[in-house]
Amino acid sequence: MNIALKIILSMSISGTLLIFVLLLAKKVWQDKISRQWQYYIWLIVILRLILPLAPEVNLMRTIYQTVEQMQTQDLFATKLQTTLNLVGDRENSTSNRTQASDKINDFTERKMAEQPLQDNALSQVKNQRLRDFLIVVLWFVKRFWLVWLVVAFGMIVRKITAYQSFVNCVKAGLTPVCDIEKLEKLSAAMEQIGIKRPVELGVNPLVSSPMLIGFFHPCIVLPNADIDEKDFYYIILHELIHLKRQDILYKWLAQFTVCLHWFNPMVYLMRREIIKACEFSCDEAVLEIVGEYYASDYGKTLLDAMPTVGRYKESFGVVTLNQNKQLLRERLCAIMSFRKKSKGMVAVTGVLTLSILFGTIFIGIYPVAAAQPDLMQERHFQESNYLPENNAEKENINSLSAQIKQYYEAGSVPLFQIAFAQLDNGAKEAWLEQIYIDGQIPFFGAAVDQLEMDSVIIQRLAEKTYTDQAIAFFSIVAKQMSEKTLEAWLDKALTDQQIVFQSVLFQLLDKEDELDALEEAIDKQYTEKQMQEYLEQGIVSDGKKYYYDSQLVNVFLDIRKDSAFYTLQINPQGTINIQVIRDENGTIKGVCYMTDAEVEALLGDMKDEDDFCDDMEEDGTIYGSGMR
Repeated sequence: MNIALKIILSMSISGTLLIFVLLLAKKVWQDKISRQWQYYIWLIVILRLILPLAPEVNLMRTIYQTVEQMQTQDLFATKLQTTLNLVGDRENSTSNRTQASDKINDFTERKMAEQPLQDNALSQVKNQRLRDFLIVVLWFVKRFWLVWLVVAFGMIVRKITAYQSFVNCVKAGLTPVCDIEKLEKLSAAMEQIGIKRPVELGVNPLVSSPMLIGFFHPCIVLPNADIDEKDFYYIILHELIHLKRQDILYKWLAQFTVCLHWFNPMVYLMRREIIKACEFSCDEAVLEIVGEYYASDYGKTLLDAMPTVGRYKESFGVVTLNQNKQLLRERLCAIMSFRKKSKGMVAVTGVLTLSILFGTIFIGIYPVAAAQPDLMQERHFQESNYLPENNAEKENINSLSAQIKQYYEAGSVPLFQIAFAQLDNGAKEAWLEQIYIDGQIPFFGAAVDQLEMDSVIIQRLAEKTYTDQAIAFFSIVAKQMSEKTLEAWLDKALTDQQIVFQSVLFQLLDKEDELDALEEAIDKQYTEKQMQEYLEQGIVSDGKKYYYDSQLVNVFLDIRKDSAFYTLQINPQGTINIQVIRDENGTIKGVCYMTDAEVEALLGDMKDEDDFCDDMEEDGTIYGSGMR
């Protein structure tokens, strides 16, 4: 899993736990604790969700370590592609040649003699649809971090654009208030609250409710200028409190958190609670200024502002006097029951705040320090002997080594992979060397998949498998290389004229055109060489018919013992049956005639095995190429 995604998921999980706790606790303290405290306590959750900071020891790290050690076989199944492109050598007389994935089947249909896939896990999945599904799942798992990033960035851009568009529309129809009396009341209210920055006051009949817009240049927008003096004071006071508390910034923090954790439904609940708490706390702040005695008047102001119907739908980036009727009912109930909190409740809120802070620290996240690959440490393990500091640690390592050996000898790839992930880098490299010597491709693929991309071990394995011409192992190692590293290896393979490595690298880099061109060149090269070998033995072919000693061949058979492939062509119009004889190295030694009994036995055997193509051409010629 991508490191950034690991951190984001751990932040999301820890934040979700806090959201769940606060939502449950809300039912207990809703009417007992200050609304402003209920509003600002969500800041702790927001900071937990957007800041990747946590102590080294925390709950989330423990959970992640446990989960990583308890991987199942289903997880391994999504990584079946690690053994893709596993091929053998072609004829020893020709350059070693490998075709990747399904390209091999295409070559077989074109009558090419190739080495089949060996130990390819995906080839065992006979259902093509299931195979394609597994490949898609694997692709999605490995690239989900990119999906997350694209969606998060897209949501942020969309919200910023929508907010700016709304502000521009409101300002386009805005008429500045020139009433000296109202401006003086605005100035007096600003002085009362302690706001020194300039604030504009305007009217736009298309807004549905009084609101505050603008972060750098704040502006209070009224749906109409004909507002009662007392209502005007309450409205101005309400919006100025929003400005003083920077509620617009608070809302944007909540929106950014939603964008960052768009996949988590709990953050949407958090945003809803923040919006509600924002208005409740602002109402409470207004009543603390004007006094409990004026609670009914303030509530009447909210009711008077509600019927106003505008054409602009409020943006999330603004703060308004009224949001909706349901929220208004709840606010009115809170306003009418408003009482200043006692000093005892202030002390309680302090204790609750500390408890939530300590809980946040305890939950923590997947630590950044643990997520960052430490190459220096990796070299330390590789270049020195790792010695446990105490006997207990030695016993644990010995026990783990015994388990890995047991799983390896039992052929349990999933259990081996789980235990392998717990080894230090020195032990991992030692095991990989042993697996490579044993030729255990499934274990090799499972082990390599646990290594960091472009790590020192990956570099060493790539050099070794390339030098040894071990294309099957190299193709597995290459899957843990970045695009830049793959390009470098492709340049080397092109320089060295290593066609088999070029084929693997072209496919991993999704260079289909280059891969097709390479296949065509290989096909042409092989066909020309094959025809030259036949010609030296007196065999002439026009691509469809074979002639030997100037006679048309009925049955033509060429079995390549080293690769277990044959070429079989049948022409009923022919008069002779011949077989190409090859030595152990695949070199043609000569040609011999086949008796009718040998032909009958051959064809009967082939039909029983269903290994050859029996498509009949118009001229009666049958072509076939397959594995005996």
